[in-house]
Amino acid sequence: ETAVFGPAKRLRDRGRKRLGSAGLDRAGRGSTGPGGARAPRRLAVGRRLDWGCCAAKDLAPGLCFAMKTALIVGISGQDGSYLARLLLDRGYEVHGSSRSPDGAGCANLERLGIRNAIRLHSMMPSDFSSVLSLLKHVAVEEIYNLSGQTSVAASFRHPLETFESIAVATLNLLECLRLLGRPTRFYNAGSGEVFGNTPTPANESTPFSPRSPYGIAKVAAHHAVANYREAYGLHACTGILFNHESPLRPRHFVTQKIASAAVRIANGSQERLILGALDIHRDWGWAPEYVDAMWRIVQRERPEDFVVATGQTHALREFVDRAFAAVNLDARDHVDTDPALVRPTDITFSAADPAKAHAVLGWRATHDFDRVVRSLVEAAARDQ
Repeated sequence: ETAVFGPAKRLRDRGRKRLGSAGLDRAGRGSTGPGGARAPRRLAVGRRLDWGCCAAKDLAPGLCFAMKTALIVGISGQDGSYLARLLLDRGYEVHGSSRSPDGAGCANLERLGIRNAIRLHSMMPSDFSSVLSLLKHVAVEEIYNLSGQTSVAASFRHPLETFESIAVATLNLLECLRLLGRPTRFYNAGSGEVFGNTPTPANESTPFSPRSPYGIAKVAAHHAVANYREAYGLHACTGILFNHESPLRPRHFVTQKIASAAVRIANGSQERLILGALDIHRDWGWAPEYVDAMWRIVQRERPEDFVVATGQTHALREFVDRAFAAVNLDARDHVDTDPALVRPTDITFSAADPAKAHAVLGWRATHDFDRVVRSLVEAAARDQ
């Protein structure tokens, strides 16, 4: 923990006393309920002056030991669920929006044991009146926009739905924040898909050249955030996240498809794994680490955009080989390719340069490629 003195030390000590009186530990965690679920927070707790990310001078005035509330739009997805857990552990009161009025589809929150600690609200991000109604009644200090159609492959089949769920939804949130005039901080989930092919690792200054309807929608949302930041002074920023995986990834994503098939075949299944192009290259990271980068981006006094990635690029063929090797199989004996599964236009080589996140946020991925693959296979084995 960073050493602090004078007024800052008194604030820290006062915050720790508040934690103790609330029955919470120094990380802001309270008692757990059935199944390990966190109890809803009734008291906003203080946070340490330094979480090991930004220096105290880089954080906005009043952020240290301040009451914190957040709304996660798209809380039921992979990133939304992991972010909710992280914010709860840091003492936040967490609100989440769901398209379903009864909060259906929150299996990820249940799996992490935090469903009962979240205050869920019904909202359709692509409907302006729905967004405005919720934001009028739920005043929070931070909004994380993680909603929208997330499959690049599906975006070719449903381009209009993809654009509406990403670009229109982002614009709705920004416009409502402008109209309400609150000092809310806004995070937008960007994507490395905006860059297209990147033979030279992409950074925050690399021109956009998307190759899918999904990437096009993400570009539109990115520019909307930048425009509202510059034109209206909103504290709005985008995290340009490259591929990041976890056991909470939906089964139709290729990494989950590979890990699950490898485990089934190792357990005696006679199936063959059918994939599209194996020579595409991606930067794969670990989702639970990436949500920490999101939080660090929002804590900055000056809103900026950041590339978030491992900085390591590998071929999908490598992913397949290592997943099968993890269950003592040779992928060549069990995997076929089908040209019909190749996308109309695809990124053949995706590489990232997260140097700015390293230098400014103090964030760095710790799960390397081998550990990501191994963790997915181990999780698939537990689930079968």
